[in-house]
Amino acid sequence: MTANEYKERIDASLGGYFELGSQYSLHGLADAMRYSLLAGGKRIRPMLVLEFCRITGGDPDAAMPVACAIEMLHTYSLIHDDLPCMDNDDLRRGRPTNHRVFGECTATLAGDALQAEAFGTILRSSLPAERRAAYAEHLANAVGLDGMCGGQYLDMLGEGKILNREELDEINSRKTGALLTAACLMGVCAAGGTAEQEEAAARYGAALGAAFQIRDDMLDVLSTEQELGKPIGSDQKESKNTYMSLLGEKQCDETVKKLTAYAKDVLACAFSDTDFLCDLADSLAQRRT
Repeated sequence: MTANEYKERIDASLGGYFELGSQYSLHGLADAMRYSLLAGGKRIRPMLVLEFCRITGGDPDAAMPVACAIEMLHTYSLIHDDLPCMDNDDLRRGRPTNHRVFGECTATLAGDALQAEAFGTILRSSLPAERRAAYAEHLANAVGLDGMCGGQYLDMLGEGKILNREELDEINSRKTGALLTAACLMGVCAAGGTAEQEEAAARYGAALGAAFQIRDDMLDVLSTEQELGKPIGSDQKESKNTYMSLLGEKQCDETVKKLTAYAKDVLACAFSDTDFLCDLADSLAQRRT
């Protein structure tokens, strides 16, 4: 299956969530949730769930609720990142940010609800109970104190300070890498994979996440608002620590290439059909959006 085919199936599945008619008192909150959930995007995380499930020998269709759940959680993080108390951004994926359309209070609640519904989507699915518990644990580890929220907190503490490479890596391994790694692990888990396959998936996810963040920092300097679908130059404006400010463009580019090569190499240790995941790593390393 191609990336576009995966994306179409993921978008179709996501479109079935939180559809409330105007007669329901909560339709305004549901509208805010769907506004950001269905705003497009690459769908990398759900794609990773489905593809790792497939190459581990599982049924991607059965894992679709897990894929949708991780996209709900990712969307919650984007809504909250854009809030005035965080990055205070006006544009996301080429559209006004959630709080600019629905107001700060509703946007905050939309993010909160999407986080809760991510776990609910897994736990309400027809998947075996022991696997539902494992998916939920992977997701909680990725987003909680030691994951994405912890990384966001460290990022906030680092503003206005000069951080070294180790400190920057720690922030971004949590803030960006943790959820990508969880997506890979959840895909292997969906197919009942081995410990060796879980290790390879985790290493791939971590390397992909590191390369993704470095490329993101590069694009904030090198891309345009039209290409990126959100404001550029915001990192420098907010005095944020980035790989571009620490390493410069040339070293960033070299590091992305090394991480991408490593991500592809580790897959060969535990999987045989890795063309899609290798192509995905290459495309993310060269992306302009």
